[in-house]
Amino acid sequence: MYKAGEKRYQTMQYKRVGDSGLKLPYVSLGLWHNFGSMFPHENSRKMALGAFDLGVTHFDLANNYGPLPGTAETTFGRIMKEDLAPYRDELIISTKSGFLMWEGPYGEWGSRKQMLASLDQSLKRMGLDYVDIFYAHRPDPDTPLEETMGALAQAVRAGKALYVGISNYGAERAAQAIDILKGMGVRCLIHQPRYNMFDRNPENGLYRVLAEKGVGAIPYSPLEQGLLTDRYLKGIPEDSRAAGASVFLDTNQITPELVGKVRALNEIARARGQSLAQMALSWLHKSPVTASVLIGASRLSQIEDCVRAQDGAPFADEELRRIDAITAGK
Repeated sequence: MYKAGEKRYQTMQYKRVGDSGLKLPYVSLGLWHNFGSMFPHENSRKMALGAFDLGVTHFDLANNYGPLPGTAETTFGRIMKEDLAPYRDELIISTKSGFLMWEGPYGEWGSRKQMLASLDQSLKRMGLDYVDIFYAHRPDPDTPLEETMGALAQAVRAGKALYVGISNYGAERAAQAIDILKGMGVRCLIHQPRYNMFDRNPENGLYRVLAEKGVGAIPYSPLEQGLLTDRYLKGIPEDSRAAGASVFLDTNQITPELVGKVRALNEIARARGQSLAQMALSWLHKSPVTASVLIGASRLSQIEDCVRAQDGAPFADEELRRIDAITAGK
């Protein structure tokens, strides 16, 4: 019988999400690509329970996570039933809907039909009565925004979600979604954008919108699919995503120019007493809008390394200027 570590809350930092009353851990665990039926259950269990023992209280899923689609939620549901059920009120569990999940015209995007059916399926797979956060996973160009946001509001009113959020919305669309939800009497708690040292798109208005409206952010892909680690400093490892058949990263992206940037960033990290991955996570926390950073992992040691990012010193202005210059190729 699993018993959570008694010291799990003694070292983890927690940060308030926007203007809400909710706090999230410094890093949250995303169960995206290494948690489905194609991976050993014991390793998934070891990561989830080990993360919780470190104070990671937030587990992030989506209906289509796996692989195969849906199996990440099934795996997590088994861990909840067998190990984490006594700790349900200590956990923040999120899921999403919007990407392709089942056949036919209602299996993706943001219609009310799709969103609410997907949430019911997710709850069944995880064996839960409710999730803490339910996201619209991506904007739907063909469905009125009022309909998608109305489905989120309905999930809250039905008691199937405590909070709602949006993901992958640009600044203008995000502002509209937040205002629509507010008009329905439901707060948009959080936005999940893709954001890291190499991908600065949220700086083009999105973070300003979130700050103005009191909405928090939880960036995903903080390590740029492993590029912002020490894995590619000496070439392309055989077990890396770039060397494999990953659709997220290929060898053509690992250019000499990119490797030069990574090496320069790594020197800054070493001077700070951090690994490059740790510095990349700390860098995202420089903004008060960032409530937590979403990490992925294939083994517990990676989670342990990421958690140690919270021990890094605040960035000096000169460090931030050097990072900006390096990533811009100057």
